Amino acid sequence: MAETERRGTPRPVTLVGEEILRRQCRPAGADDFGSAELAALVDDMFATNSVAEGAAIAANQVGVDLRLFVWDMDDDWGVRHVGHVLNPVLDELPPGQRRLVEEREGCLSVPGPQRVVPRTDRAVVRGFDKGGGPVVVEGRGYFARCLQHETDHLNGRLYLDRLSRRERVGALREMEELSEGVLARRARRAGAW
Repeated sequence: MAETERRGTPRPVTLVGEEILRRQCRPAGADDFGSAELAALVDDMFATNSVAEGAAIAANQVGVDLRLFVWDMDDDWGVRHVGHVLNPVLDELPPGQRRLVEEREGCLSVPGPQRVVPRTDRAVVRGFDKGGGPVVVEGRGYFARCLQHETDHLNGRLYLDRLSRRERVGALREMEELSEGVLARRARRAGAW
């Protein structure tokens, strides 16, 4: 069964200002791996990501304090990537193997605005699948950006934190203007789920 088949229940997306987005998430432990609760959470996160029209979503974005994120997205070359990882750790890549790229980035927890954020064009994440097996995920381009963005979430950081104060204030102001429409569209899609 593919991870993206329609299953799970969409959950509300936590929004900037909610405390859970600002703290380090707890690591998954032995009691989590292989549990029915974890399997249901992963399904719910895929459903939520789909309804919100996202590329990926972290557990704290659905109100759960757990080092987990899922993704379902196409990269810069049209290749689809679908998966999940628990307890992700980003590899520190040697300078010769990375290049900083400045591109637009948005966030499901900051509905509406996008801003230019510098990220490396390659990322490697190591962690575990929901059964506790080891996972190594390598991304380039947009997929690398996604892996870094979601790992930031689990460390209590938003992309807004990578902006200047002025850019951050502008993004939050823009969110106030756009969020009602974005959230209404999500609610319609959730109702049709």
